[in-house]
Amino acid sequence: MKCDAVLFDLDGVLVDSATCVERHWRRWAAQHHLDSDKIMRVAHGRPTVETIRLVAPHLPAEAEAARLDASEAVDTDGVVTVEGAAQLLRSLPPDAWAIATSGTRNTALMRLRHTGVPVPSVLITADDVARGKPNPEAYLRTAAKLGVTPGQCVVVEDAPAGIRAAHAGGMRVVALVTTHPQAELGEADVRAARLTDLQILLRGMQLGGRLTVRVTEV
Repeated sequence: MKCDAVLFDLDGVLVDSATCVERHWRRWAAQHHLDSDKIMRVAHGRPTVETIRLVAPHLPAEAEAARLDASEAVDTDGVVTVEGAAQLLRSLPPDAWAIATSGTRNTALMRLRHTGVPVPSVLITADDVARGKPNPEAYLRTAAKLGVTPGQCVVVEDAPAGIRAAHAGGMRVVALVTTHPQAELGEADVRAARLTDLQILLRGMQLGGRLTVRVTEV
C-alpha cells in the first residue's frame, strides 16, 4: 500500500499492555459484581468511559472512568514493548507517522517512556476527542495534525473498534492478530500476525506517496 503517513494504535500494536489492562478491568468488574469476560470482549480499542457506558449504564461513567484511568496511568507491571516497534518508528520521518490511542495522555506517555518506544510529534488520545473509536474522530484529527489527507493514511490496528474508526475516516487498515482472533478482524484491508510482518519503505514523492507499506499476510 502506498501512502504519505502511517497512523498507529498504541496498545496491542506498539506496546503490549494486555496483562495490565485486563487486571484493572477484572478488578473493577469484581468491585461492581459485573461479568469481566463480557467487559473484555468490548473494552479493547475503546475509551474507558465508553466501555463503562456499554457494560454498566447504571454507573456514573465519567467518575468511574476517571478512577480507572488514573490507576492504569501509574501501573507498568506487565507493560512491555512489542518486538520491532522502536526500530520501525525510528526508521520513519517524524512527520510520516503518529499515534492515535483510546487511552488517556498520561497512560500513553507512561507506557511509551516505560517501554522505550519513541514518543511521536503527533499523539492523539482520549483526552483530545469528544467521541472515541469506533468514531473516526481520533484518526481524522491525527491526519489533520500531520497535514495528510485521510485517503493517504494507512492505519495499523488490533481491535475491531479501531478498524471501523479508520474505515469510517476513509483510511486503509492493517490489522495485527495480537489482541483479537483473526475472524474478528475481517473488516481490515489486510491482516498480519505481528508488527514485524510489516515493512515500511521510503519512496520518491513523484511515485505517488512517500511510503510503501508491505505486509506478510497471516
